[in-house]
Amino acid sequence: MNIYNRSSVTAFYAKNANCKSALEKWYHDVLAANWTKPSDVVKDFNTARTLKNNRAVFEINGNDYRLIAEINYQKAWVFIKFIGSHAEYDKVNAETVNLF
Repeated sequence: MNIYNRSSVTAFYAKNANCKSALEKWYHDVLAANWTKPSDVVKDFNTARTLKNNRAVFEINGNDYRLIAEINYQKAWVFIKFIGSHAEYDKVNAETVNLF
């Protein structure tokens, strides 16, 4: 898969250093993935949840943080829409958020 906005990942862990290795691992695992449907995401990330609008929520750093991505399965693109703490995640609509 191609990840459209890597800068979102690096900017987030620049401010939250405790999740740098977890976000880098997520990034490299997604780059190596070949998802064609939502169930492929859950197969690779068993704690991920798929949502409407081709979105998925990933638990980062032992579920300290959440990452929401929109996935274009046909073009193999992943667009990061949100990265934040649980408290920040609870304040957004995961199906529509577009913070980046």
